[in-house]
Amino acid sequence: MAINTLEMATLFQQQLDKQMIEGATSGWMEKNAGQVKYSGGNEVKIPKINMDGLADYDRDNGYTQGSVTLKYGTYTMTQDRGRKFQLDAIDVDETNFVAAAANVTTEFQRTKVIPEVDAYRYSKLAALAAGASHKSEYTPAESDILSKLLSDIAAVQDVVGENEPLVITMSIPAAVALAQADKIEKRLDVTEFAQGSIKTKVQSIDNTPILRVPSARLKTAYVFNDGKTTGQTVGGFVPAAGAVDINWIISARRAPIAVSKTDTMKIFDPITNQGAQAWLIEYRKFHDLWVPDNKLDAVWVNQKPAS
Repeated sequence: MAINTLEMATLFQQQLDKQMIEGATSGWMEKNAGQVKYSGGNEVKIPKINMDGLADYDRDNGYTQGSVTLKYGTYTMTQDRGRKFQLDAIDVDETNFVAAAANVTTEFQRTKVIPEVDAYRYSKLAALAAGASHKSEYTPAESDILSKLLSDIAAVQDVVGENEPLVITMSIPAAVALAQADKIEKRLDVTEFAQGSIKTKVQSIDNTPILRVPSARLKTAYVFNDGKTTGQTVGGFVPAAGAVDINWIISARRAPIAVSKTDTMKIFDPITNQGAQAWLIEYRKFHDLWVPDNKLDAVWVNQKPAS
């Protein structure tokens, strides 16, 4: 029985979007996109609410009129990335195509796409925080990393309050130094952290979860290879010249809005594919991250000093 490639592409697309949220260390940021409107392509509409503060109550005239506005701003996802793969018809026939295609696309997203999306999000979040002067520089050391981390947490809480849920994204080397710090055993705990449908146990400090991230994804700037230019044909991403290591990013959980969409996948059978006697899979990913102006105070980055 012939495979319905349209149905297969739709199924793969749904599974890849789910894998993206659950697999990326920054997947929790996509929960904030719940009110974002997406109708396909590279544009999204993000709501923003503005309202007046309290005014005096007048015993004769009653309440003072206030205003509230809900506007949807249109944003363009700047990251438009893709690849195509061919599975030779001799190696993959109709009976095992589904398994082979699922294996290729999920492995590609797990090893290539998710690390790149993480790196882009963290570098952009760090740049936004630094641009708002919410930045500190520090070389992690066991002797004082705890006091430095608590100081940065306090800088965020001084703006948003102590009841605002925060998330700490920390490089694994910095997390190792923290785990060996003096008196840390009295401050670290274990808490449950939900990301998509997955719930995991992570370390926390003063009830704030700490998400450990490979340092390769925590740099201040990257080059995202175009796949065509000499030296960039392998695609993927590399640290930009002058990029420095990020130790941690502290953010209110509601602050970053991340969106990633697997655009309509295309699957062509060996008869339809005119380029080769092979199955052809075309993968395209739109993604980006934003922090609304009224939430930027809730983000802080700590990075190593520039060399």
